[in-house]
Amino acid sequence: MQTPVALTIAGSDPSGGAGLQADLKTFHQFGVYGESVVTLITVQNTLGIKRVDILDPDLIVEQLMAVIHDIPPHAAKTGALGNAAVVEAIAREAERFNFPLIVDPVMISKNGALLMDVAAQKAVAQLIRYAYLVTPNLPEASVLAGFPVEDLDSICRAAEQIAAMGAKNVLVKGGHLRGKAIDVLFMSDNGLREFSADRIDTAHTHGTGCTYSAAITAELAKGSALLQAVEHAKAFITRAIANNPSLGQGTGPVNHHA
Repeated sequence: MQTPVALTIAGSDPSGGAGLQADLKTFHQFGVYGESVVTLITVQNTLGIKRVDILDPDLIVEQLMAVIHDIPPHAAKTGALGNAAVVEAIAREAERFNFPLIVDPVMISKNGALLMDVAAQKAVAQLIRYAYLVTPNLPEASVLAGFPVEDLDSICRAAEQIAAMGAKNVLVKGGHLRGKAIDVLFMSDNGLREFSADRIDTAHTHGTGCTYSAAITAELAKGSALLQAVEHAKAFITRAIANNPSLGQGTGPVNHHA
């Protein structure tokens, strides 16, 4: 059997809870060989982000071409991209991707640090048109859709609005909702589907978005259908939060061994 390969195009989190480190851990847990293209370097821990340095777009593209030409992935995801120049560079390459691309439009860290400037937030529409799946949380969905997303009705409308930007499928993550954590998947060929889980009372949720989208990417790399991929990823991230390792003095990481 051919070894499934997944690629993450994302920023680095030296504390290991989010970014490409979380993605690679998740790929490994799902039995998928992981590759990474670094977009930006952060100085951060569970207490917050102190510095963000964005790499040159040409260097990012060179990394991307190196891995694609030698070990082509079966699925790829994007994370923090930082600025419009990087977003546009990835979008130009994505037009030629022959594998599904999951766009996780990381805009703000769990601790409130800006990981995508305003110009990049506007440019991300160029990347979304090539996405097999877009996975925004509620604040990100609000930016992309252009209206407040704060309940199930607005989540459904936002998912359809973002799909109209060109994405084949959209998963709006409802972790910021009150009550149950309900995510809504809009499929261009199969309508809406809800995924619900009980809310877990914990401060250790650093990297949940990265880990969730990475789990979906890993499942798609293995050939799973989208519904199955989201179901497995939702169950995984719920276990990862519930069984977090209680590390750090702030917003700690989830358990990537879940």
